[in-house]
Amino acid sequence: MNPPVTLTDAAAALRGGEVTSVALTEQAIAQADRLDGELGTYVTRFDETALAAARRADEELAAGVDKGPLHGIPFGVKDIIAAAEGPTTAQSLVQPDWAGKDAPVVARLKAAGAVITGKVTTMEYAIGMVDPSKPFPTPRNPWDPGTWPGGSSSGTGNGVAAGMFLAGLGSDTGGSIRIPAAFCGVSGLMPTFGRVPKSGVAPLGYSLDHVGPLARSARDCAAVLEVIAGFHPSDPDCVDLPLDLPVFGGSLERLRIGVVREHHFPEGADPAAGPAFDAALSALTGLGATLSEVKLPYWHEMLTADLITMCAEAFAYHRNDFAERWGDYFAATRAMLARGALISGADYVQAQRVRRVAQDALARLYNDVDVIVCPTASIGAPAYDALTDPEGRLNVDEMFAKTFTGYWDTVGNPVLAVPMGFTEGGLPLSLQFAGRPFEEAVILRAGDAYQQATDWHLRVPELAAVPQTAF
Repeated sequence: MNPPVTLTDAAAALRGGEVTSVALTEQAIAQADRLDGELGTYVTRFDETALAAARRADEELAAGVDKGPLHGIPFGVKDIIAAAEGPTTAQSLVQPDWAGKDAPVVARLKAAGAVITGKVTTMEYAIGMVDPSKPFPTPRNPWDPGTWPGGSSSGTGNGVAAGMFLAGLGSDTGGSIRIPAAFCGVSGLMPTFGRVPKSGVAPLGYSLDHVGPLARSARDCAAVLEVIAGFHPSDPDCVDLPLDLPVFGGSLERLRIGVVREHHFPEGADPAAGPAFDAALSALTGLGATLSEVKLPYWHEMLTADLITMCAEAFAYHRNDFAERWGDYFAATRAMLARGALISGADYVQAQRVRRVAQDALARLYNDVDVIVCPTASIGAPAYDALTDPEGRLNVDEMFAKTFTGYWDTVGNPVLAVPMGFTEGGLPLSLQFAGRPFEEAVILRAGDAYQQATDWHLRVPELAAVPQTAF
């Protein structure tokens, strides 16, 4: 049989006796052996402990002990999230040693029987940019290694796309789950702020950070969310609210979808982005949804508030190390943290006030719609040289002007990014479903229905294609 591409298919194959966890894990390790040197996915691999966990999962399943859909599934973990098997570097020379510890989200994965294959690449503390001058892997995009896989959950996105694991954990403060999902052609879920505990995760923005899954499909993301969500006393922002699970089906009858175009097709957008978005809307209409055009309130103010909040909160965390270990930080990280040093208390407070105003206005908009859809980005993955050439550094700001994620971090609503086609150059494009706070079930159901009607999420980069094998 062909190796399962989705977590959901792999879970079914495990229970049907068509595959074993050891075989899935060995295939993931083989992909890493073949591709990691080119794609820079892993900071640290846990091959031996992963195989031991896989053997244990097979023994448990054979004995009738079924811990749920993640049981025996290979997982990657972003290297700002603590896992006991190895160090948590945050891709930085500054990060203290967290070895021997599991973040609550990792502990929950393990309790559900997931197989942790290793810690995967990020940007330094999830705020820097690629920097080959430091002794860490440089993540690349499996669709075209000359392009960036997105950040900061770079290794999670490119690892899922390249078949090095079937799902992974990322974090999202300004788009760090959804941008890699978009550029790597996979699905990524940013849960509502407070839905998933973020303790044991190196912070970027205390009031903006979200932990969530990247995987092939919306249904895969739902399976991971069910495991990692829920109150934990170590995170004061984590809420004690029940998680409603989506009822999957092919119809979106009576679902009211608001369509956002304003600000999402700027000059320089890929020519294929508009037609791909229109085709996605047609598919949603065909599934029974009712569409109407809407505008997001306080768009520019929320982008500014995201930057102010992120930089100020990051500077607060790094202030002492920043002063004492300036040269150990990446240059791009220093530039972002230095912005935080220039933000006044009044600026920060005003940003939080405007966030509340925007949240209230957005809540009123959701009186008329159930879901809002918009592109995740109007471009495919940017050329790598544009991010590493000092003379091209302004291209980074230009690139972020064509990604549309930070608004949602600032208001805290849940958002699902799914593939919706390809650029003229053959790179993935992506669609976002945004819902009301704590209504992940609604956007996951909508994303799943869309994926039942399309197959963009099942496309595999040629570089990562696995020949048919017999497990």
